[in-house]
Amino acid sequence: MAVVSWKEILLLTGLVVGCYWNSLSCGFVFDDVSAILDNKDLRPSTPLRNLFLNDFWGTPMAEERSHKSYRPLTVLTFRLNYLFSELSAASYHLLNVVLHAVVCVLFLRVCRLFLDKTSSLVAALLFAVHPIHTEAVTGVVGRAELLSSIFLLAAFLAYTKSTGADHSIVWAPIALTVVLVAAATLCKEQGITVVGICCVHEVFVAQGFTLPVLLDTLRQVLQGKDGFPYAVLQTLLKLIVLVISTLLLVIIRVQVIQSQLPVFTRFDNPAAVSHTPTRQLTFNYLLPVNAWLLLNPSELCCDWTMGTIPLVESLLDMRNLATLMFYTFLGLLAYHSLRYRHSSAKTVIMALSLIVLPFIPASNLFFPVGFVVAERVLYVPSMGFCVLVAHGFKLISHKEHLRKISWLMIGVLLTTHAMKTFNRNWDWESEYTLFTSALKVNKNNAKLWNNVGHALENQNNYARALRYFLQATRVQPDDIGAHMNVGRTYKNLNKSKEAEDAYLVAKSLMPQVIPGKKYATRVAPNHLNVYINLANLIRANESRLEEADQLYRQAISMRPDFKQAYISRGELLLKMNKLTEARDAYLRALELDRTNADLWYNLAIVNIEMKDPSEALKNFNHALELNPRHKLALFNSALLMQESGEPKFWPEANRRFLTYVEEEPEDANGYFNLGMLAMDANENAAAEQWMRKAIGLQAGFRSALFNLALLYSQSKREMDALPVLDELLHHHPEHIKGLILKGDILMNHKKDTRGAKACFERILSMDPTNVQGKHNLCVVYFEERDLPRAERCLEETLALAPNEEYVRRHLSIVRSKMAAMSAAGQPLTSAQGAIVTSEEEEKPKGVKEGVENVAEGEEEGRSAGAVGKEGGDEKNVRKSSTESLRGVGMDKSESLHSSQSDKRTKGKSTKEIKDIEKKRAAALKRLEEIERILSGD
Repeated sequence: MAVVSWKEILLLTGLVVGCYWNSLSCGFVFDDVSAILDNKDLRPSTPLRNLFLNDFWGTPMAEERSHKSYRPLTVLTFRLNYLFSELSAASYHLLNVVLHAVVCVLFLRVCRLFLDKTSSLVAALLFAVHPIHTEAVTGVVGRAELLSSIFLLAAFLAYTKSTGADHSIVWAPIALTVVLVAAATLCKEQGITVVGICCVHEVFVAQGFTLPVLLDTLRQVLQGKDGFPYAVLQTLLKLIVLVISTLLLVIIRVQVIQSQLPVFTRFDNPAAVSHTPTRQLTFNYLLPVNAWLLLNPSELCCDWTMGTIPLVESLLDMRNLATLMFYTFLGLLAYHSLRYRHSSAKTVIMALSLIVLPFIPASNLFFPVGFVVAERVLYVPSMGFCVLVAHGFKLISHKEHLRKISWLMIGVLLTTHAMKTFNRNWDWESEYTLFTSALKVNKNNAKLWNNVGHALENQNNYARALRYFLQATRVQPDDIGAHMNVGRTYKNLNKSKEAEDAYLVAKSLMPQVIPGKKYATRVAPNHLNVYINLANLIRANESRLEEADQLYRQAISMRPDFKQAYISRGELLLKMNKLTEARDAYLRALELDRTNADLWYNLAIVNIEMKDPSEALKNFNHALELNPRHKLALFNSALLMQESGEPKFWPEANRRFLTYVEEEPEDANGYFNLGMLAMDANENAAAEQWMRKAIGLQAGFRSALFNLALLYSQSKREMDALPVLDELLHHHPEHIKGLILKGDILMNHKKDTRGAKACFERILSMDPTNVQGKHNLCVVYFEERDLPRAERCLEETLALAPNEEYVRRHLSIVRSKMAAMSAAGQPLTSAQGAIVTSEEEEKPKGVKEGVENVAEGEEEGRSAGAVGKEGGDEKNVRKSSTESLRGVGMDKSESLHSSQSDKRTKGKSTKEIKDIEKKRAAALKRLEEIERILSGD
């Protein structure tokens, strides 16, 4: 038995690289999106144990919507890819190419067991370049086939060493075989079929039995003429060990899927739900279809579901002839290989076992699967096909007059297959190229039309996408998903009426609701999203909220375990201010999935609406335990800590805001809140840095500009505050607090009463009832020595705020001053303008920044300053929804976004109350100073 040389390894590797190097430029397409991009099990933040609890797509095996495909070792390799390169598609494709090269080398090693050196190399070369493998190699999810094949071939090679030189049993290779079979099964389910291949090899190759000999031996034993020969007993013992280990693996596998088969619909596999004899005739016809793909891989398609292959509904259908011819040919090969003991027969029986046994799980003959035809499942069966071709080449090439033509034919075959494979790889470059290439082969598959529409939709080309979705509804009028796609696209085109009509058509295709009845076997979970999508559309109309709620409840009545319905209903109930019901909806969803960080986040938002910040913080922390980089939970939990007024929370709030800006480095709101925290901690330099960063990212950021100006003002840097205020008022000329602060600086620090007057007059032009602006303007009149006008102004102010004692006192002081000046014969107005005061008489800051200003500050900002810090006007409004959540089977752009805003908590801590009292005392002190000025000369 010749070993594989380095030259052969280099030849195979070079050929694989030559055929597949262009696959490195391909992206994530088709099933890659669900298995890689949307699969949280790849992320380092997800516990490793989840890989063994979830299916291939990251869905918990216990959930009914799970595909039940259990391949944790394959997902582990995806996770390793993510660890090194995150979502760089090239690294995933590169590893697939490497794995395919490894399979080719192992396959050559297996071929050497029953083919000569030349023929085995031909088989391996053909396997390396066969175009049917592009889906398994270029499609990233095809790695399940590659890994399973590696362990399958390794298990078979290990088993071939289980017989010693003296024909005794060597148990170590058998134990290794069992381990490798388990590994193959954990990569993909078909790996377990290698046990059958080992059994065939043991009986017909290693022991050299033929079917007539076996039958004769069995007849003699049953007749009592003779016992089992020693060789037969040894064989039986080895086979019993293999079978028992296989049964154990099967039992474990059944336990993993909890004895439930996945739910498929007639759209996935139409024959599976057809009646007899249509189901049997169609499934048997699929066998020659698959064989033809191996023989002539000229027209390949990424998706063979729905109407790709019409059902065989009658015995008179001409396609039954293809089925008959296939079984006849297969029977002749089996008869030849089982009847004789020569090497050719052994080669054929091993080739047939490689073709038939690994294909059985995907054949639909014993249990339905979720597809009609899938090219990637032919990866292992193609090994047997390549052995048959190489064996035929060997037989022909040994005839002198056919040797040259046989070499020419195999050369042409390898060249054309290599070119076809290389060109086929380009189809997998993007979803658009993949699905448009599939439509060239098959125009009767509505799913393909839908997927081209999705690809265009991802490019925001909604008009073209709509044409493909509409064509899908014409090809398959009862396709619920196609009508949902039409509705979503109309919604994206702002055609709400057409969108609703499309959703209603999809809803009409759903089974009628029967109270208390579940439809797990009749309705695909993703089809229930028609209720979610329709409800999301109509709830934009405030008058139809109850109608939307009815749709959510209808979905729940059809499937009480439909998590997404509870999530969406919780959002709606929050919008309807039914807080207790919203909380109950989220708690019910958490009963179904306690590992969903978004659910804990949403529950926290409900807690905030219910004025329960401590419980909200607990639930935010739950979300962050599950996903430490959950952006919305980071931001809003930090904001909650910031608003608590408790300094002990500030370091953690600061850490969470810092983590948030790592995740969202272009979001100015994160930097703004870091600045606000720094202001609270009196870290002025850091506060200035963060505010500048926020303003640099978002020009005209109102809150950042105002608070930066306030920071400068409080730090005795009033001249630095002026250009910031000018920028603020350029973008937001109606900003009253900015005008008040600017007027204060102009009058008290630049002695510019004219500029201050313009600020206060602008305030009154926007809001004639603004008491603070009106009062400050009165003081400007006093500064200008226009006492009659100051008197009239204060009278008008008192009319606006009759309960403000300070206005009444100021008016009394002005009138007393006027009376004194009249008695002394002094004019009541001065052409000189401003009052000249002694240096020890301090001018009022902001002229009037009293108690009512504290209230205004508390309403707009987080703390009650003299003028008042201003809270964020954008991200500081919480989002109360599944902004990062997508429904199971949800269409691509149908993510659920919140329209419910969360207002800041109004409760004040002890520290805030003390701060307010201090500011009130300072304000009263300034009032006294104002009165002293007004009553002075």
